[in-house]
Amino acid sequence: MSTVSVRFNDKDDMLIRKYAELHNMDLSSFIRQAVLDKIEDEYDLTLFNMVWEEEKNQERISHEDLKRDLNL
Repeated sequence: MSTVSVRFNDKDDMLIRKYAELHNMDLSSFIRQAVLDKIEDEYDLTLFNMVWEEEKNQERISHEDLKRDLNL
């Protein structure tokens, strides 16, 4: 396991510590989870954009039309 050092100004440090405390997390776990969530969000957005570009010109039908076609 590696160690990473991060520097925060006093205001950011207090905000981050209080937020982690509010959610019953130790500082290390909170920062780790925040970073991983950010990476996952960016990855998901990249995948969405790729699919959107590939599919944007394909024909679409409305939800109501689909229900009607499926006799729902």
